[in-house]
Amino acid sequence: MKTMSPSHIDGQLPAPDGVRLQKVLASAGFGSRRACEEIIAARRVTVNGLVATLGARVDPGRDVVQVDGVGVPTAAGLVHVAVNKPVGMLSAMTSEDGRPCIGDLVRDLAAGLHDVAGLHHVGRLDADSEGLLLVTNDGALSHRLMHPSFGVPKRYLVEVDGVVPRSLGRELRAGVELDDGPAAVDDYTLVDSGPGSTLLEVEIHEGRSRIVRRMFEAAGHPVRRLVRLSIGPIRLGELKPGRFRHLNPAELRSLYSAVGL
Repeated sequence: MKTMSPSHIDGQLPAPDGVRLQKVLASAGFGSRRACEEIIAARRVTVNGLVATLGARVDPGRDVVQVDGVGVPTAAGLVHVAVNKPVGMLSAMTSEDGRPCIGDLVRDLAAGLHDVAGLHHVGRLDADSEGLLLVTNDGALSHRLMHPSFGVPKRYLVEVDGVVPRSLGRELRAGVELDDGPAAVDDYTLVDSGPGSTLLEVEIHEGRSRIVRRMFEAAGHPVRRLVRLSIGPIRLGELKPGRFRHLNPAELRSLYSAVGL
């Protein structure tokens, strides 16, 4: 692999006011500037496909920076937040009829952006469901998260009435027929079971509308409660309903890695 000199990036001369690469890496959560210099010296960093050297300057809005082959978000103004959508709230940034929506939760965040229109939620949850949604203005990331070809898994906590048969896991893994084609879970775990209800966790990489609810209904066990626990490596954790938090640098790097950016 070719090496990038401090004055040469992929055949183009960087702007004289470019940002030092170690500063960009430090801002992305790779440690102190000294630690970032060591990463660069170890030839683990590329800019536009070329191995970077100490002293390199980059344009964060133009150049593609990678560490160990994984992209580093560098563009100014990118927002990545996790939201815990409560029951009854719409998965939408605006609501014409005044119903509460995801946009209400992040309104203050959007007010500080130059490109408010670019802020959007990734994926959907129906109004009766709750749990993790991502909100971002990172179009490249959200495209890959939503595109089925990248197979990003999503995990759900499912509550159904009564006790379910042991065969339900096998049935859902094998696949059930829906009106828009067959669907199957990738993973199925029994969490708790009692006379009144059963708690399960399932993982699925598809994103068809209400697919988890429709699968359980097709199997004869309508869903009482549905909570999305994770999207790829990002977990809901202890985030309270109706609140949001910014993804930390490690989470963002893991998300980029999951979709091959």
